[in-house]
Amino acid sequence: MSRIAPAFEQSRHEGRVSLIGYLTIGYPTLAATMELVPALLEGGFDAVELGVPFSDPIGEGPTIQRSSQSALERGVTLTTCLDITRRLRQEAGVQAPLLLMGYYNPFLAYGLDRLAAAAAVAGVDGFTVPDLPPEEGPVMSQACRPHDLDVTYLAAATSTPERLAMIAAAASGYIYCVSLLGVTGARSRLSDELPAFIARVRALSDLPLAVGFGISRPEHVAAVARLADGAIIGSALIDLLDRTPPRKQAAALRTYAAELRAAAAG
Repeated sequence: MSRIAPAFEQSRHEGRVSLIGYLTIGYPTLAATMELVPALLEGGFDAVELGVPFSDPIGEGPTIQRSSQSALERGVTLTTCLDITRRLRQEAGVQAPLLLMGYYNPFLAYGLDRLAAAAAVAGVDGFTVPDLPPEEGPVMSQACRPHDLDVTYLAAATSTPERLAMIAAAASGYIYCVSLLGVTGARSRLSDELPAFIARVRALSDLPLAVGFGISRPEHVAAVARLADGAIIGSALIDLLDRTPPRKQAAALRTYAAELRAAAAG
């Protein structure tokens, strides 16, 4: 069984929103990833999306694009990402949900059945694939289902009711609700249209709803906690690493995570 559903249930029992972080595997280094993922969880996050570097991450802003390019230049591949996940489980003792977040091309090139089997062995709980449309999702879901791996989908406020219904039917684990138009990146405020958008998705699915894109401040997390089940923080974490000396990065993540966790009850 995937670890994702129990994690959301635990957060709900505690009366707060789940915190999901995004870190690019291999950024700033592979050794750092092995230290930073546990630090984020120790600070109060509930799950981590492990970013698989890709040369054309069309949904990402400059922050995550930069981290992805840096990791690629260090030779990080999908095979590397599977190995890092395995090491996080076996060597670092990580028990929280870990998802691989990446674009469809490397997954398809690896072979979906082969990938699902390898991911299950490594300790992956699911996949988030930004450029996987629900029309083409059944093939990946069929590969993942025998291994109890979830496949999340991104839903946007601009999605039609028909498309939201397709996403709701195809997704497992949680639905990634994109909080704003455009690419990833920390923002000063969330969209005024977010409550209505979340209500539209909520009417179509009993899955947990996690809000991402632009979330960077405790007040953002508090606002999401009043609407949804999860808050996804990505670019803000990478930005924090970029402005922190390497030897202080793990401590900085723990402190930042604790600040967001304090706001998670709304």
